[in-house]
Amino acid sequence: MPNIKSASKRVLISKERNARNKAEKSVLKTNIKKFNAAVAEGNREAAEIAYKVAVKSIDHAANKHIIHKNNAANKKSALTKALNAMA
Repeated sequence: MPNIKSASKRVLISKERNARNKAEKSVLKTNIKKFNAAVAEGNREAAEIAYKVAVKSIDHAANKHIIHKNNAANKKSALTKALNAMA
């Protein structure tokens, strides 16, 4: 435990932010998995809806610095390729 008051506050803030970031990353992974499931199923309409949700989630995570912007671009590129390959 920290002895300094400001250090103990930082520990609490760090825990809160860690929990928030972990929850956001979990939502991101879930949305990508839903898109991949729709692609594997071959359902184009469901895949397009899931694609929009996943891309929005990726952009949000990149803006909040949960993932790096290059990682976000890589993920969006992979999703787009998978969606275009369905046609």
